[in-house]
Amino acid sequence: MPRPTLRSSVALASLALLTATGVAAHATGSLDATERPGHRAGHGGGHDGQLAGAFRSVDRSSVWSEVERLELDFPTFHTEGLVVTEDRLFLSSVEVVVPPVKYPSPVGGHDRTPGAGVGHLFVMDREGNLERDIVLGEGDMYHPGGISTDGKSIWVPVAEYRPDSASIVYRVDPETLEVTEQFRVPDHIGGVVRDATSGRLVGNTWGSREFQEWDLRGRQRDAWSNPSHFVDYQDCQYADSARMICAGITNLPQRPGAGGPGASYELGGLALIDLRTHEVLHEVPFQRWSTAGHVMTRNPVKLSVEGGRLTLRAAPDDGDEANGTEVYTFTMPLP
Repeated sequence: MPRPTLRSSVALASLALLTATGVAAHATGSLDATERPGHRAGHGGGHDGQLAGAFRSVDRSSVWSEVERLELDFPTFHTEGLVVTEDRLFLSSVEVVVPPVKYPSPVGGHDRTPGAGVGHLFVMDREGNLERDIVLGEGDMYHPGGISTDGKSIWVPVAEYRPDSASIVYRVDPETLEVTEQFRVPDHIGGVVRDATSGRLVGNTWGSREFQEWDLRGRQRDAWSNPSHFVDYQDCQYADSARMICAGITNLPQRPGAGGPGASYELGGLALIDLRTHEVLHEVPFQRWSTAGHVMTRNPVKLSVEGGRLTLRAAPDDGDEANGTEVYTFTMPLP
């Protein structure tokens, strides 16, 4: 495996790592008592932790500086979600072998064929060297979505590549890379986050038009419509307390004469969501562009607070585009 190159505008901190998992077990998993986060009584809104509070300082005039760009020198296909740990990077991706095709009219409750493909969870060291390619999914469920970590496990949904379908939610050990099937959902789940205040998992459906909440056995405990139509969320993460930050994209049509028939414009954005009240607390556009011309929040995005700065990492480009997949790091100073 050739070694990836590191291109950096400013050699600040190195990228933290993403961890991924191995071949999935088919038995429903559960967490030991020592892994369960504390439960918070009541259902009122939480309070901003460090990350949520820092994100509220972002607005349309915020100045983001690109400080690092990591080129991945292995086939990455269509990237989906990102997790960063102390010593690894985890990147979920879908390899589409046969693209889904829209039916003239719905068939069996579906608007398109399932297509065919392979779901990947790439595990890399901190310099982007591939350590393991973990294949996830089963049958028509080959599309990994946005991924997240609760500090002890990495949560990965793998769905059919069509709405109103089916998904498997996996739990991956970031150290051993052991994979456990946690439960199955009779819907397309495009991303999942664990709420540390309740211990439950929250996932978004196709286009993030609905959120669902389950206990760790997969029993649905809540569901609500997304109150925002700004962007479709692609990758989310937990932010204390009872908050999550989601990043996404909307493809908007260009005006006549700008780009030709069918041309579209990628609008990127991020949102802070209260997991108890379901309100969108803060949302902003993010209009920085990749080598291939994609908005940065197209798919994998993760935020962190590091050294008095808000840091955003993103990997918007597919493996077969321009320079392939690059992991970008942007920072902005905090007030």
